[in-house]
Amino acid sequence: MIYISSSCVNNARIRESVEELATNGFKNIELSGGTEFYESFENDLLELKDRYKLNYRCHNYFPPPKKPFVLNLASLNNETFKASFNHLKKAIILSNKLGADKFAFHAGSFIDIKLNEIGKKLSKDNLFDKKKSIERFCKAYIDIKKQSKNVSLFIENNVFSRTNADTYDGENPFMMTNFNEYKTLKEKINFNLLLDVAHLKVSAKTLKLDWEDEFEKMMDASSYIHVSNNDGFHDLNNQLTKTSILASMLKQSDNHNKDFTLEIYDGMDALKRSYEALSDLV
Repeated sequence: MIYISSSCVNNARIRESVEELATNGFKNIELSGGTEFYESFENDLLELKDRYKLNYRCHNYFPPPKKPFVLNLASLNNETFKASFNHLKKAIILSNKLGADKFAFHAGSFIDIKLNEIGKKLSKDNLFDKKKSIERFCKAYIDIKKQSKNVSLFIENNVFSRTNADTYDGENPFMMTNFNEYKTLKEKINFNLLLDVAHLKVSAKTLKLDWEDEFEKMMDASSYIHVSNNDGFHDLNNQLTKTSILASMLKQSDNHNKDFTLEIYDGMDALKRSYEALSDLV
C-alpha cells in the first residue's frame, strides 16, 4: 500500500492538508509534522476520514503538540525526554482512535536540536553521553511498546549530512544512520524498522558507505519504507522519477507485503508523477 505524507502539502492546519490530498485523489494519508495544534483537529480528521473514505497513519511529530518542541526520546534533558515520551503515548492513543495500525518515530539523537534548526544546518553543541542516551531510549521504547497494543511501532533511521558532519568534526550526533547501527540497536531492543531511503542515501555518502549495499540490507530488514530522492548531500524530498537510480533499486528489491510513504515537496504535479512511478514499481 502507498501512503502520502501530509507534509507533502504546506498548510497551517491538518484539516487543510488532508482535504487537499483527498480532493486530489489520495486515500491513504500519513499524518506528519508541519501543522499547528488546534482544539478540533481530531474531530476534523474523523469527519474527513468518513467523507473521503480515508486510511490514516500517524508519524513522528503528529499529533501537533500545544507547545512546539523537538522530539528526542534519547535526550538526557529531562524536560525534552518527558515531552517526547508523553507525545508518543498521545500518538498511540490517537492512532487507535483513527484506526491506524502502525506508528513510526525517529531514532533519538545525542543532542537536543533547536526548533529553528529542524532540517537545517545544526549549531555546535555538547553531545550527550551516548551510552546513557541509548539506554534511556531503549528503556522508554520498551515502556511505550507495552502500551501500544493494537498499534505496531516502527523506528525510523536518521539522516547525517556532510554539513552536520563538518560542524561536529565527523562525530555522528544521531542514532541509527546506517545498517550496522540498526543491527546494534536491534540487539538491544526488538523493534520494526521504518527505512527512509532518502535519509540513508545522505548518511551513506557522509559516512563513505556503499549506498546501494546499505539500501539492499536495510530493505530486507524493513516492511515500511519512506520514499523521496535527493542529491546525496542534503535531504531534499525531491520527486521519484521512473528513470532514476532509486527507481531501479526499488524495482529490483523484494517489495512483497511492504508499505510505502511518499514524502515529496516538489508540488502536487511532482507528487502525482512520483505516485505513478512508485505504483509501477511496487
